[in-house]
Amino acid sequence: MIRIRFPSLKRSLVAILRGIRPDETAAIIDGLIEAGFTAIEIPLNSPDPFKSIDIAARRAPNGVLIGAGTVLTPDDVDRLNDVGGRLMVSPNVDAEVIARAASHGMVTMPGVFTATEALAACAAGASALKFFPASVLGPTGISAIHAVLPKDVPVGAVGGVSNGDFAAYAKVGIRTFGLGSSLYAAGIEAAEVRRRGEAAIAAYDSLGEDAA
Repeated sequence: MIRIRFPSLKRSLVAILRGIRPDETAAIIDGLIEAGFTAIEIPLNSPDPFKSIDIAARRAPNGVLIGAGTVLTPDDVDRLNDVGGRLMVSPNVDAEVIARAASHGMVTMPGVFTATEALAACAAGASALKFFPASVLGPTGISAIHAVLPKDVPVGAVGGVSNGDFAAYAKVGIRTFGLGSSLYAAGIEAAEVRRRGEAAIAAYDSLGEDAA
């Protein structure tokens, strides 16, 4: 089993750009990076996602993770690697998918909801865990499961999470977040995405220096 460690990011925020088109990718990616994001995910159920990921990966400076979400098969992982993606996010725990991503040196963040799924993901070598939908479990639910997990595997809250929720999760030690519809939805202009991104960064930074 290969485990690629989750990198030490200035802010453990993942921008989720579900539905983004290749023609708008450059402007939105640039705006989010300038706002302070260092991890960006383009789900594979977006229009022509590998083209968008390729554009994003070419524009991102060193230290910025670009990757895909909704990754379901080893073939998806190989295509992600071919276009320069370094982050693999999935909605489920598939040991073969996690292993293939790790073999390419990718950071992996599979989706989990229960202690059984979370421990299976850890056993498969996941870099971090994505509790989804976090809004259903809430901070106390995720915290209860977190207590039985390996301490070196970061835990993130994704799904129904926005800037206003950061403090509640931080109180129980959850400081990694994936932001989807609160940050971007299909058709939103790049300037508005950047504005929302800046607001998210400000909210995260308000948690204090130990937030990451």
